[in-house]
Amino acid sequence: MSSPAWRDLLDDDSRAACAELASLLPRPLHTLGLDGVRRFAKPVAPPRATPVASAVDRTASWRPSLAIGPERAVRVRVYRPREGAQPLPAVLYLHGGGFTVGSLDGVDEVCRLLCRQADCVVVSVDYRLAPEHPYPAALVDARTAWGWLTESGATLEVDTARLAVAGDSAGGNLAAALCLALREEGQRQPVLQGLVYPAVDDTFATPSWTDFHDAPLLGTRDAQWFWSQYVGTGRAPDELAVPARAASLEGLAPAVVITAEVDPLRDDAEEYARRLDRAGVPVHQRRYDGVYHGFFTEVGTFRRAREAVGDLGSHLAAAFSEAPSASG
Repeated sequence: MSSPAWRDLLDDDSRAACAELASLLPRPLHTLGLDGVRRFAKPVAPPRATPVASAVDRTASWRPSLAIGPERAVRVRVYRPREGAQPLPAVLYLHGGGFTVGSLDGVDEVCRLLCRQADCVVVSVDYRLAPEHPYPAALVDARTAWGWLTESGATLEVDTARLAVAGDSAGGNLAAALCLALREEGQRQPVLQGLVYPAVDDTFATPSWTDFHDAPLLGTRDAQWFWSQYVGTGRAPDELAVPARAASLEGLAPAVVITAEVDPLRDDAEEYARRLDRAGVPVHQRRYDGVYHGFFTEVGTFRRAREAVGDLGSHLAAAFSEAPSASG
């Protein structure tokens, strides 16, 4: 059997990781069932290689003033780069995992790196997972954490005028959807939205869905299975589930959009970046060649992962430095 065409696109790190992945995952993810996917994706203890001043698990509770229903509470992990009286900017981070897996531990090192590189507080969100908690549960938890962050600045020693949001894959979907939800509510936008190979469209129509249908880790049928866990098998309900459905992207936060070359989600994410640009939203879009979906959080495996995390970190730092602080 001939090798897939995408294999020649992979760099040395990706080839080595792909070979190891083949031994750990002999069958596509979508064939494993929910329990099998969760066993495969079960996180190991995070390395905690990057030191920070503190990393503390907390409960974020928030109830919007106009909401009907009970107050929500969600677990978050709050990272601080240094201690001191001066309030720091902050980024809300939403992990990936196809809406069904993923955890605070799985993105622990990325959050530590961003905390140090952007000299900011990072609030990582342990949102509810599908299919037990389908859409909009994860977005409700993201909005809850954002509301808590914006209203708890004094307690958290956070500068609430300089807040950003970021996420990878499913977390990128939630970050984009959060910006759309804030616009819908008439609330202030984050100073930056960091979207790392975000899942923004469920039509599976762009060329990368065909070109990389059998890509490492995440193929087309895997992605379709993950979407079905989140929104069911019918058409997803609205633009907050599928951000590409938004009629307009005007007025959204400036964006950093990071994609991987060998990734079925690539073209959708890059088209979303182009739509943001056409809507007048400042956008930095970069495709990382030689790597596949999931590389961003594997900073111990892919050299390009540290480069990409540094890319996002530098844009966060720039956005924070350019935004006026709450203290004026």
